[in-house]
Amino acid sequence: MTIRHFDCLVVGGGPAGLTAAIYLSRFHLSVLVIDEGNSRAAMIPRTHNHAGYPGGIAGTDLIARMREQALHHRTLIESGVVETLRQDGDGFLADTAGFAVRARSVLLATGVINIRPTMPDDLHDEALARGLLRYCPVCDGYEVTDQPVGIIGTGERGIREARFLRSYTANLTLIAPEGPHELSDAQRADMADAGIAIADGPPRLSISGDLMRVDTPEHAFEFASVYPALGSTMRSELAQQLGAASTEEGCLRVDSHQRTSVAGLYAAGDVVLGLDQISHAMGEGGVAATTMRNDLAAIRPLRR
Repeated sequence: MTIRHFDCLVVGGGPAGLTAAIYLSRFHLSVLVIDEGNSRAAMIPRTHNHAGYPGGIAGTDLIARMREQALHHRTLIESGVVETLRQDGDGFLADTAGFAVRARSVLLATGVINIRPTMPDDLHDEALARGLLRYCPVCDGYEVTDQPVGIIGTGERGIREARFLRSYTANLTLIAPEGPHELSDAQRADMADAGIAIADGPPRLSISGDLMRVDTPEHAFEFASVYPALGSTMRSELAQQLGAASTEEGCLRVDSHQRTSVAGLYAAGDVVLGLDQISHAMGEGGVAATTMRNDLAAIRPLRR
């Protein structure tokens, strides 16, 4: 298999990975981004939290602009999947289906995968595009102000989502994803005190005009939007292959400069424990890239 050599390998082409790639290329380092093409940012119909876009910007447009900027600075971007990552001398060796990469340092910007409610893929995608299904109340809770909202979840995760959304609307219903709710008497009392309704599942979702219809065994609801509060799957497998420290959920632990516990391995964005926001991911990408540059220079001075 052909082995390609780079100063830096970036795994993931979302906001964190592309920000880092722009920085690294402008540091005159050779950079390869390997991107699976499934950044969560690309799923956002229109983000309004990102500064500089008063009318908001579609996630796909933001990613396209960032890719164009990275390519302008001669970053190489390849579509593919890094299947294995291992240490190799003073660097790393990454394997894909078509080639291998030898890199002096590696940034993991692999993100997370939202756990979806049970529904057909085409229905999910249409609901997401129309704002009838939303995953991030920090991003878009403002858009559902004073509207009827459903939350699919239970237990402490569902309670946390409901409490957060209560600052946007009083018309909330927490629906269990499978059957009866897994709530303590204290949690039920908390929801009642906040005026948040509770319904047992399982829910069946469909689109009804401009609303999301949710049928449960005992009720039928129509919501302006539905938030799944089902958790996420962390895409930290490559770091775990190297023994990098992580939380029980799989979030990677990093220091204040985005270094993991493995020398030469860095992480940024949603795969890192912290706030899952585009602006935060981009900031971490910039910090990680600058740290990578400085750490490489400490090993071997960078000169033109």
